[in-house]
Order: sequence, then C-alpha cells, then structure tokens
Amino acid sequence: MSGNTHELLIRAGRVFCPQNRFDAAGAVAVSCGRITAVGPHLSEIVADTELNFPDAVLLPGLVDLHAHPAIAGSKYGINPDTELLNRGVTTVLSQGDAGGNNWEEYRRTTLIPARTRIRMALNLSALGESMSGGCFEDLAWANVEQCVATINSTMNLSGESSGDAIWGIAVNVSRIACGQTDPRAVMKRALQVAAQTGRPILYGMRDPRDWPLDDQLRQLRSGDVVTYCFREEPFGIVQSGVIPGCIREARERGILFDVGHGMASLDFSVAETALAAGFPPDTISSDQYARHVGSEPPHDLLRTMSKLIAAGMPETDAFAAVTSRPAGILRLAGEIGELTIGACADLTVIQYNADAAPLIDTQSVTRPGGCWEPVLTIRAGRPIAP
Repeated sequence: MSGNTHELLIRAGRVFCPQNRFDAAGAVAVSCGRITAVGPHLSEIVADTELNFPDAVLLPGLVDLHAHPAIAGSKYGINPDTELLNRGVTTVLSQGDAGGNNWEEYRRTTLIPARTRIRMALNLSALGESMSGGCFEDLAWANVEQCVATINSTMNLSGESSGDAIWGIAVNVSRIACGQTDPRAVMKRALQVAAQTGRPILYGMRDPRDWPLDDQLRQLRSGDVVTYCFREEPFGIVQSGVIPGCIREARERGILFDVGHGMASLDFSVAETALAAGFPPDTISSDQYARHVGSEPPHDLLRTMSKLIAAGMPETDAFAAVTSRPAGILRLAGEIGELTIGACADLTVIQYNADAAPLIDTQSVTRPGGCWEPVLTIRAGRPIAP
C-alpha cells in the first residue's frame, strides 16, 4: 500500500486478532469502510486521519451473541446505538425480541435505522417479547407455520452478501417463558421450524428438576447454542459441583455454549468450576436489556468479558469469545470478527482500568481485578466515541 493514502489509520500499543493470530504493537488502515492494511510495521502508510492509542488494545469490533436491541415492540428492548455500539459492540444477535407477528415492525423501527449490525434469533412465539407475561404461556403462540414463513420471506432482506437478517430461532423454555405450558411441546415445535428452515436454535434451558438436562440436550443439534450456561446451580451446566457427562457429550456433538449474563446468569463459582474443569464458554454475551439501562457501573459486554477473565479464562480466549467465535457462529466470518484486509472495518479500542468498580456476579459475589473498558468504536470505518 506504499504511496497510497488511506482514510483512517489506527495505531495501538497492542493489536489483537485471534483469527489471524496477530498479537503485537501495530496498526490498522481503513478506506471506504474496509480494512486496507494490518501489521506491526506500517510506518509508510499515509492517512487522512491518524489515531494513536499507545496504552490500549485494538480488537475487531465486538460481537454480542445474546442481547436485546429493540427500539419498539419488546419489553426487554434497548437502543442498540446508544447502549451497545458506543460500548464497543458493532454486531449483536437479538434473542427473540420479535416473532412472526411483529418482525416487520422490528425490521422497520430497529434493524434498518440502526448503525449497529443486527441479526435476529426470531422468537418461536409469534408475539416475540411484546407481552407482559411469558412468550409461551399459550402454546398456540408457538406457531410453526408462521415462524417458517417469516424466516423464508426474509431471505437476503438485509441486503448484505454476508448473510440473512434472521440467523436462527430463539427458544427459551424456562418457567418464566412457558408458565404452565409443557416445555417439551414448545421444543418440539422449535425443532420443526429448525428442520424446515435449516436454521440453528438459541436455547434457554429449563430447570433440570422439571426436565432432566440430558433429555433437553438430546433435542439439540450441532450448531445450536445453549445460553445462560453459567447460571447458578441447578440451572446451569454445573451440577453438584461438576460438569455432567451429558454436557461434555453435547459439546462433542457440536452444541455450543454461551454465557448470556443478564440479571441472573453469571455465577462466579459456576464459571470458576467450569473453567477449572476445562469447559470454557464458546462465546461470552451480555444479555443486556432494559433493566440494565443507567446501571452503575454500566453492564456491557466488556464488563462481562472481564468477569470471565477474573474467573480464570485466559485473556486471549476471552478476546476470541467476543470477536471471531461469535462472528463464525453468525456465519459472518471473513466479514467481521477479524482484522483481515477486505473485511468490514468494524474495530474496537479498549483499555484496562485497574481501578474500575468491583466485578460482581448475579449473586452479589465479587472478585478482584480491574475491568476492560471501551475507548473508541469504529463501525464500517466511522469512529464512534463512547
């Protein structure tokens, strides 16, 4: 690229890309919303604008595999551009904020106008999360035909060559979501939609005292994602202080495990037990939603990631779990989640704050250690300050 002028050049004391195994001081150049150069020695690069962060880390734009971006129509919804994008998240998967009845409204009010890239795990419930109660309190809301038709009608509606707007199907079979409805009946319908559309499932587990965990996991297929995996016992993947064999067998079959922090789904003791047993999450997600707005310290993906690091997850693995791994699961590898020439210029600059507010899990237990915090987000080549 010598002799060419780029629009933007970002230098950092550490540039990290798990996909390309790059971890060194360096820089990334950007033009026309695309990455045009990456490397440790870019002194010859000329750019219209140059930004320098000698004490920070430059990552691919963060990817949150489970949150609730929604301007309207979801009781959990948050503004993706003010609550996610300016906290380093450039791509987010909506966990069931819309269903067949309100997908078009969601697409019009949230997906199209947002600067944040949004993908949808369409709620099996036709009502999405628009009602005050559980989305499956009436089994009739789990409308297979409507869900299939909605997914099939949105093929390539996003206008992006990298994938479809609807990634998969959101199925939460918890007591809160189902009420008195049999979770097995809900899951049966979800599997019918998945089979007819070729889409994966984002699955929220049932209390094993209602439905044995091994029976639940046998319903899932390779590529399906179990979220809320580090919830306190007996709700998560640690049972009686160990990882059950059915959990390990599920991973061997290709089932993926996601954090989904939220208000109730990150227990330090569970995370520490799983990590010590060699069972890290495939992805780290915030499950950030309306109740988190205005919280101090801010609940976001970086703080969630910092908690996993405090629990024993290697830093480089945690970085991958919020960048390249969720990008691959969303079928967006090559476009996001990596610092590769030609990829979309979604970038996040983060800095470690050793004096940050304590890291607290959902049981009000704290762990020592600082927190990674956002410094700057670049979305498709355009800077966005936190």
